[in-house]
Amino acid sequence: MNYRDHVKSKLKQYKRSDIIITRHAKLRAEFRGIDIDEVIENIINPDRLIFAAKQKSSNPDEEKYDCYFGYSKTQAHRYILVFSGNKIIVPTVIKINRRWQRMVDKG
Repeated sequence: MNYRDHVKSKLKQYKRSDIIITRHAKLRAEFRGIDIDEVIENIINPDRLIFAAKQKSSNPDEEKYDCYFGYSKTQAHRYILVFSGNKIIVPTVIKINRRWQRMVDKG
């Protein structure tokens, strides 16, 4: 099930200062050639959000989503976003350089 519209509406409630990028996400972004400012911009302005799937969260007060931000048919960013109170936590970021639509279709 695609939670894209739900996630987009939630993202519009947050500001740049509400986003927490974990140390792991910063390391992964650097290793994968992803600019952290671009990650934050995609979250603040979710026009590129194509697909969002809800995931189980270990904390009942949090909502966790696996989100795909598309750039082209072969380029996308995948972020795990955790909505925790008045903050968004980004535990990891992934750069996808292959046909990612089939991955989303399979769920």
